[in-house]
Amino acid sequence: MNKLHIKQQELLELLLKNQAEPLTIRELQERLSISSTSVVAHHLKQLEKKGYLVRNPADPRDYKIISDPKESDIGYVNIYGMAQCGPNGTLLDGSPIDRIPFARKLVTFPLEQVFIVAAKGDSMEPKIRERDLVVAKMQPGADSGSVIVGVHKSKVLIKQYHITNEGIILTSFNPKYPPIRVVQEEDLTIEGVVKSVISYN
Repeated sequence: MNKLHIKQQELLELLLKNQAEPLTIRELQERLSISSTSVVAHHLKQLEKKGYLVRNPADPRDYKIISDPKESDIGYVNIYGMAQCGPNGTLLDGSPIDRIPFARKLVTFPLEQVFIVAAKGDSMEPKIRERDLVVAKMQPGADSGSVIVGVHKSKVLIKQYHITNEGIILTSFNPKYPPIRVVQEEDLTIEGVVKSVISYN
């Protein structure tokens, strides 16, 4: 990682301490005794450029810390709930329900592409149970047979994705749930592909 300015180091530590309730730029300015909010904004941009921070452009208070400077092999990943979508109808532009430290070595792709969803319901049992943490890789498409995290007609779901002669079909692992036929491709937004599951039990 690139070396940090002393104020950027202090800013990063303050962001880490307040991830549950992110501070406004004005509050960051006051806590760090910085001359103006524009200086705070400059340091935030520098943290982004140096790879320490990713912010949601639609909501600056929604941020993800990529690397803790004290533990360079640890990053912070957003957890999203299945009951909520962002303002543009996608999961990832919504507000995360939590952020957790995550070891980079647990995935074979960049940590910046990781997001986690807290599973709800029993439709994907026995492989995915309610409250399990589903680790996914951000990508807009998937191979047939993949398990995806997506939004279908504004509903967040985790399903197995199938490309068939009849179109796109979404299925559950639990046989009591019928398949979902995607009538129009624009009805489905693929947020990512499931890579692993952290069991709650």
